[in-house]
Amino acid sequence: MATMSKPQRTKPTSGSQRLVLLCIAVFAFLLLLSSVISTGKLDLPYQQTLIDYFVRSPRGRRQHTLSEKYLYWGNRIDCPGKNCETCAGLGHQESSLRCALEEAMFLNRTFVMPSGMCINPIHNKKGILNRSDNKTTEEGWVGSSCAMDSLYDIDLISEKIPVILDDSKTWHIVLSTSMKLEERGIAHVYGVRRHRLTESHYSKLLIINRTASPLAWFVECKDRGNRSAVMLPYSFLPNMAAANLRNAAEKIKAQLGDYDAIHVRRGDKLKTRKDRFGVERIQFPHLDRDTRPEFILHRIEKRIPPGRTLFIGSNERTPGFFSPLALRYKLAYSSNFSEILDPIIKNNYQLFMVERLVMMGAKTFFKTFKEYETDLTLTDDPKKNKNWEIPVYTMDERKESAS
Repeated sequence: MATMSKPQRTKPTSGSQRLVLLCIAVFAFLLLLSSVISTGKLDLPYQQTLIDYFVRSPRGRRQHTLSEKYLYWGNRIDCPGKNCETCAGLGHQESSLRCALEEAMFLNRTFVMPSGMCINPIHNKKGILNRSDNKTTEEGWVGSSCAMDSLYDIDLISEKIPVILDDSKTWHIVLSTSMKLEERGIAHVYGVRRHRLTESHYSKLLIINRTASPLAWFVECKDRGNRSAVMLPYSFLPNMAAANLRNAAEKIKAQLGDYDAIHVRRGDKLKTRKDRFGVERIQFPHLDRDTRPEFILHRIEKRIPPGRTLFIGSNERTPGFFSPLALRYKLAYSSNFSEILDPIIKNNYQLFMVERLVMMGAKTFFKTFKEYETDLTLTDDPKKNKNWEIPVYTMDERKESAS
């Protein structure tokens, strides 16, 4: 008589086994969802679906999700109505970039950042870095633009506002996905006020294209001069410098020790023109005077004691221009730190990023123009001035104007 074997008892599933099963189920769900969203392979060189890319994204980078929506605003940083060759400096372009980042914050969208930034040749002369050689040079850095991620830490910015670059795989995949979504994919919204973009018709779109012109950035940002309307402080982007630039600044600060700093902006501001009577006029009547060494000394001596180390950031390229200050202070320039900077600096915008970080770390810092009420400045001239006035070169303004 055959004996019946006792039924074997199933062992309870361990925690690790349950975790494995859960991971398999989640992965299977993602694959199924991928097939729903994407019909076959994308017409891209890397042949990935949106889901595939998100699943395979390496650790250490900000992970994108399927619920994200995007704000596109032109394919490069530039100035309204101008080309790269005549574009204004880094600060002007940062104002445009900050405007676009604020729009992304307001709309709660991921910002598609241009992968390159224009550099005007005027702002890209090597003499700015080599000013301590007691010689001038008109040699410039190679290229009229630079990669955005060579200036800014994209992951660091993304901790505040999610950002992707417009040459990234993510963006190309999102674009391809938007084409398949048809009317739910993308809308061109030039001229539409930002509050309307929060309405349901726009909020459901995968991509909002706010490009007014490939050459115009803040045409939509009429209130950018209104400090109460600014969501991001002006110091935000300067503090978002690329990691290698931040590291260089930290090394320079360590070598400087306890130091002070001044930022002397002259070269691009001392533009004069003659009125109908042939009289020279300038938008900053005291700037040329106030940024000369003898007047700088008069301005800072009460705040910065003698013998202190004074770091000077400036676009003034005249050899030995600041030498008179050496009678009272130990002068330091970026050119004194060539071992740190030469391996990483490829253009003056990168140099400006490092210099700003160094100047912000100073015990006492004098700017050229006042931005905030608490700022120490070298001149009392307003940073923005539409009037053209007769320049003043002496301390006795009455005597100057009468002559």
